[in-house]
Amino acid sequence: MLCGSPLSAQISESDRGAAGCGTPVLLPPEVPPRATDCVSDNVEGVTHTARDLGISATPAARPGLHAWRNAVFALFFIAGLALATWMSRIPAVRDGLELSTAQVGIVIFGLSAGSVIGLVAAVGLLARLGARRAVVLGVAISSVGLITAGVGTSLLGSTELVFAGLALVGFGMGSVDVMMNVEGAAVERAIGKTLMPLMHACFSLGTVVGALAGAGASYVSLPVSWHLAGVALLVLATAVAGVRYIPVRAELGDEPATASASGAEPGVAPGTAEAGPRPAPPWRERLRVGLSAWGDTRILLIGTIVLGMTFAEGSANDWLALAAVDGHGLSNTEGAIIFGVFVTAMTVGRVFGGPILDRFGRVPVLRACAALGILGLVLFILAPNEGLLYTGTVLWGLGASLGFPVGMSAAADDTQNAAARVSAVAMIGYFAFLVGPPVLGLLGEAWGILNALFLILALMVLAGLAAPAARERTNAPAA
Repeated sequence: MLCGSPLSAQISESDRGAAGCGTPVLLPPEVPPRATDCVSDNVEGVTHTARDLGISATPAARPGLHAWRNAVFALFFIAGLALATWMSRIPAVRDGLELSTAQVGIVIFGLSAGSVIGLVAAVGLLARLGARRAVVLGVAISSVGLITAGVGTSLLGSTELVFAGLALVGFGMGSVDVMMNVEGAAVERAIGKTLMPLMHACFSLGTVVGALAGAGASYVSLPVSWHLAGVALLVLATAVAGVRYIPVRAELGDEPATASASGAEPGVAPGTAEAGPRPAPPWRERLRVGLSAWGDTRILLIGTIVLGMTFAEGSANDWLALAAVDGHGLSNTEGAIIFGVFVTAMTVGRVFGGPILDRFGRVPVLRACAALGILGLVLFILAPNEGLLYTGTVLWGLGASLGFPVGMSAAADDTQNAAARVSAVAMIGYFAFLVGPPVLGLLGEAWGILNALFLILALMVLAGLAAPAARERTNAPAA
């Protein structure tokens, strides 16, 4: 049923008021449903409407939806900015604390350990606090961590304090990574266009800006403490301003507010909030529902797609340049260029991936990405010359670019319990992102780094085979 379609506009206001949005309206099959309309489906016998998503189907809702979308874009951007800010100052931290390479690795482990704990805690935080408060808390913890790491480097010279600060950064950003993907999938579903690839491109843009700012800060010899503190405050201020435009949704644990005269809740952009308060389920019930997503076979298959693609992305971030240098005899500068080519290919794939997905569908695009990634890896591993090496790098980047964002979108197809499903898939993806590089390091130590890359190839094959699990689900009209 559609309440916002051109044909539904022919229904008189009196009829609409009598019938309500929940009454089926039969439409010809050639009129496709939109996510921003009121939709009735047969998923587990539950009827879902636009109001279930916390939105309105009226044209007035559009500014609110766009504000929600832009807020999520901003969250992805600041996540990339915060991460790249730290990474760009690692050499300065090493010099300031006079650390060996092994000690740098131990310090960085604080970031990874905190991230893993944050990923695990994300579902509980969402259930306990709701999306708005949980996002602000996660970003605040990360900001405190950045400031702590800066103070430990420039003012106190304490390796232990830097480790603790990075653990806080990892915990905050790990939990926020899950939450912003939950929100991204929800606003994508509400708007009815593929947006997740572009959201992840915003993360990539944030890393570029953070890296450039870090290079500038290093060039002018700006103390690490001042640099990290400035970025921490900017990131926190952006998050606090942005969450105002994230709708209040009871299923995520947000506390309902009293509706204003315009029908929107205070602090929420017009057209994005529910028309009236709806009590949130108890947090233990929300947590139970969130954990139940792990028993869904389709979610586990989507997780397989995300696992392979994210493993390919995360491993390239850490090992691509080194594999080009040690495996193919390139110089350090050429290795850095190879990595830049990979990141550029990833960004291009995500920027243009949305329209391609809307045109051809998820399954064909995912299969094509897997094929490109496999071909790229084979070329990179076996390339006899630099031309094929660069070609393989481009194909590898393009192939790995869409798996994670498409997995988020597919997990949110079933509007009932969508947040828990997206959280589960996001956790699988980020675990692969964090665990993949160390695993490759161990394999590379034993058999050589180029041979270790065959593990990525095998996981890309599995991702391609699991692609049908991400097929779009259409909402059937109610009879």
